[in-house]
Amino acid sequence: MKQKAHFLILMLCICLVSCTTSKTTVSQSANLSKYKYASLTDVMNYQGSAALMDAEVKIYDAIDNSRLQMVGDQAISELTYEQKQQLLLVRFGVTQNDEESIVTVNFVDYFSGRPVASCRGAFGLGMDRQGDFNGAIKRVASQIEKTFPKN
Repeated sequence: MKQKAHFLILMLCICLVSCTTSKTTVSQSANLSKYKYASLTDVMNYQGSAALMDAEVKIYDAIDNSRLQMVGDQAISELTYEQKQQLLLVRFGVTQNDEESIVTVNFVDYFSGRPVASCRGAFGLGMDRQGDFNGAIKRVASQIEKTFPKN
């Protein structure tokens, strides 16, 4: 029984030590309420790791769960000037190592090119890269939903 208690305490300590921070950074001058549309940029020319290709799908799903309406690259030219003023370009990055996975999603104003928000999801137990990646995706999705909540 003592061994189980020691093992449980050890696992709890590992979890507490290995927890990484998920957060959102918003530009001081940004008015996030004005944005209604988002477009993942350059998705057809993705040159990243084949193992992380599903990040794009999961990030798209996460944005779909926010109030932002997804617009394809090809459809941007069909938007009115007013709609383009409400458009955010979305870029993402994934970093993995033996300890953690970090997924960052940046939202950039279409006209100015200025980053207005950056959502970061991090997760790491260091036991399973795919599990850490899935945890980071869930956390960044939560940050996106909090940053752009449905009305």
